[in-house]
Amino acid sequence: SLLQLVYPYDFRLTEKEKTSICYLSFPDSYSGGLGDTQFSFRLRQSGGQRTAHYEDDGEYNREAPLTLQRESAHYFGYVYFRQVKDSSMKRGYFQKSLVLVSRLPYVNLFQSLLQLIAPEYFDKLEPCLEAVCNEIDQWPPPVPGQTLNLPVMGVVIQVRIPSRVDKPGSSPLKQFNQENLLPAPLVLPSIHELDLFRCFQPVLIHIQMLWELMLLGEPIVVMAPSPTISSEMVLALTSCLAPLKYCCDYRPYFTIHDSEFKEYTTRTQAPPNIVVGVTNPFFIKTLQHWPHILRVGELRMSGDLPKQVKVKKLTKLKTLDTKPGIYTSYKTFLHKDKTLIKRLLKGIQRKRPSEVQSALLRRHLLELTQSFIIPLEHYIASLMPLQRAITPWKNPPQIRPFRQEDFMKTLEHAGPQLTCVLKGDWLGLYRRFFKSPNFDGWYRQRHKEMTQKLEALHLEAICEANIVAWMKDKSEVEIVDLVLKLREKLVRARCQHLPVKEETLQRVGLYIETIIGSLPEDLQTVLHHH
Repeated sequence: SLLQLVYPYDFRLTEKEKTSICYLSFPDSYSGGLGDTQFSFRLRQSGGQRTAHYEDDGEYNREAPLTLQRESAHYFGYVYFRQVKDSSMKRGYFQKSLVLVSRLPYVNLFQSLLQLIAPEYFDKLEPCLEAVCNEIDQWPPPVPGQTLNLPVMGVVIQVRIPSRVDKPGSSPLKQFNQENLLPAPLVLPSIHELDLFRCFQPVLIHIQMLWELMLLGEPIVVMAPSPTISSEMVLALTSCLAPLKYCCDYRPYFTIHDSEFKEYTTRTQAPPNIVVGVTNPFFIKTLQHWPHILRVGELRMSGDLPKQVKVKKLTKLKTLDTKPGIYTSYKTFLHKDKTLIKRLLKGIQRKRPSEVQSALLRRHLLELTQSFIIPLEHYIASLMPLQRAITPWKNPPQIRPFRQEDFMKTLEHAGPQLTCVLKGDWLGLYRRFFKSPNFDGWYRQRHKEMTQKLEALHLEAICEANIVAWMKDKSEVEIVDLVLKLREKLVRARCQHLPVKEETLQRVGLYIETIIGSLPEDLQTVLHHH
């Protein structure tokens, strides 16, 4: 495979990245099916940070949901692959891919965009890309909470960019306003949410187990017949913890040519915390020491129902002809939720549209995650110092440490059983969760937010204080020290965009001027230049 063209020309990729992108842009095991397919991959960036960082990165990442932040060390690749009969080619068919590379996980937007562009591109080649890129250059930047109209090739794609303050589970569709656009826009109900029901069809009765495996950041191999099925299953799995961010690594589609192949297939250390999607049967041999292997086939129906895979022992994994199944010795902590399965089955029998079934599934997963997370949120909130302990002239008190045993004690009267009917070993699940990268990621994020909140409260306390009274009995050294500390606080508040009102910051600035004004002139000069 050959990289024929990179557009825009000034987009810098390292040789290693180019090679990886080439291999990831084609199915790596021969698929007889001719025609067009779409799939996605995710690729580790090589060769350090790029300079061409977006100025608004910080702002976007602060306002976007954690699950939709711009990635700093990975690229996403969105692929439109075409295979057609062609007797002039040695193989008898021709293969081409158009790949869109981005740091944003907007899978629906970018795959819809490719559906518009790729067929034209295969026809008209480079001039088509140039025209499209010129249009995309004019698009507004993604601002969380805004609905954007994105014109391309005579179509207007309309999408809403989700925001961190959206209520989890609210449907973005209702938030649209159709401002008499002509032609009528192509409205995408979501920028990133997959049709979960379709993706999870062969494993509906095991949703609970898969949710637990994802929550705990367990290493999982998804073996699928095509990159499309593999990448959709992996992306569906990583999305099923929302609004909790899945903090482990994932590869929606992975080939034997990948530079990380050795790292993942080595038997000298435990498999990494990662979900990896593969299609090449060779992987069954090289990854059979992994603890959880999900093998899915092409979708088959038994009567009206999608055929469900069975859970099997890892020893049953045949390297030559692996039957669909979840190969694992994992025992779930929670009991199965029979009501969800019944509701989905009823939906299938009544021929409910897939999006209705997906909404049902998504709500179930959301409620499950929230039941698990709410007790953690309550406990961590209790570690925040009391407001009255925050005084203007002392450093704010520390956030108390997270003690797992103390948290466990709170579960007796305020555990998940309050919001979730599921029985099972919740305590065991929390204990395992504490060892996972997902707990670490959640805790760091919360701790950072709480630290910033403390800083903000402290600045507000300083604003309310009577500075002149404080200065009466202080030495010049102490006063100068205060000026420097306040200045530093002000700089930090602006750099870190602390949740502080602008007027508070301005008042602290005035305070600093007032204090400096009360000092001898030689000190004033020094401080003004400082």
